[in-house]
Amino acid sequence: MQVKLVEGLVSENDSRRAEEILNACVHCGFCTATCPTYLLEGNELDSPRGRIYLIKEMLETGEAGAATRTHLDRCVTCQSCETTCPSGVEYHHLVSIGRETVERLAPRSFPQRGLRALVRQLLLSPRLLRVLLGMGRLAAPLLPRRLRRVYFPSRRGGRAPVAAGGEEGPDSGAVLLMGGCVQPLLRPGIDSALQRVLAHCSVPVLQAPSAGCCGAASFHTSAEEQARDMARKNIDLWCSQLERRPLRAIVSTASGCAVHLKDYPALLADDPGYREKAQRIAALLRDPVELAEEVLRETPLDSDLLGGLDNTVFHCPCTLQHGQRLGGRVEALLSRLGLQLPPVEDAHLCCGSAGTYSLLQPGRARALRKDKLRKLQATDPETILTANIGCLLHLQGGTDKPVRHWLELVADALDERTVG
Repeated sequence: MQVKLVEGLVSENDSRRAEEILNACVHCGFCTATCPTYLLEGNELDSPRGRIYLIKEMLETGEAGAATRTHLDRCVTCQSCETTCPSGVEYHHLVSIGRETVERLAPRSFPQRGLRALVRQLLLSPRLLRVLLGMGRLAAPLLPRRLRRVYFPSRRGGRAPVAAGGEEGPDSGAVLLMGGCVQPLLRPGIDSALQRVLAHCSVPVLQAPSAGCCGAASFHTSAEEQARDMARKNIDLWCSQLERRPLRAIVSTASGCAVHLKDYPALLADDPGYREKAQRIAALLRDPVELAEEVLRETPLDSDLLGGLDNTVFHCPCTLQHGQRLGGRVEALLSRLGLQLPPVEDAHLCCGSAGTYSLLQPGRARALRKDKLRKLQATDPETILTANIGCLLHLQGGTDKPVRHWLELVADALDERTVG
């Protein structure tokens, strides 16, 4: 593809990166078959190929309008197209450049900016969210059933995790757990489940209470510089932890956070003060399934631990299978522990959560969820498992069947074996 970008429109590194990505695309169209937003309505501009044309035109002319912004907004950034692409096009990096550029060339209306700021404020203010949830809990009996099962589910049992990460020694190789923004308030049992699994395997866990949001919410709501500042804050914190003791891994139990954390080197590629630090931290980042695989090689669990729980299905989040390229790994791990999972039709397609997408594009998000739930529930499972808090909450809003994180299932089974 012939590419001639407007000089000075984006940074030198972004210009080079965009040109490389644009030159890699051969417009074969394979991506359209796996793009969830294209499959909804068949609009070429809502496909990766169509958006690439829009971004190319914008970067070559220095001009953009509301249509360009709209079609970039409709992208769920699931990266399914990257898994499919035979040319290795790093589409999500190009979309990030395109979105940041279109914000300058075609500014949003005041209501649109206000909505995005409100979403950020809510997600990044745990105290505010805690107050709102407390008020909602008082009114829960009067709320629609759908809202109750998402925000005020019945509390499950499960022992508190065995204390870990205290004074195991300077060379114990602890795991640093990042709590996240929403998950500790809405589903605290997920982080607890990871701690219980690691405690069973005698792996110390350190909390990082002062760490802020990973930055994904800001990055996806037109506040890219705020996202970079959050990344720098987290990197500084974790580097200071590394100076005090070695870390085996840094982990977030939300695959949506994990994929953004692993992308810190790209996010801070233009920052000479943090470029190498970001790469150092990224080398320590693990998704829970990567960590579990590593830990279970050292402390194997009963191969029949999950036997008898076969009426279960797994939804693999896009951030796990496409973003982190860890598709099939959770399913394989659960299978080793005795859980047989049925195949899911079109498992590669997004459920519609996509971080803040379900809040900013609710109609399309619901359409994607409806199709996903139809296929997940084809075998009439008792429980739906997933690996990301966003997918969990979004799917739970469309079904009465319980949606849980896979770590909770493993931790509960370990607790039962221990008590038994």
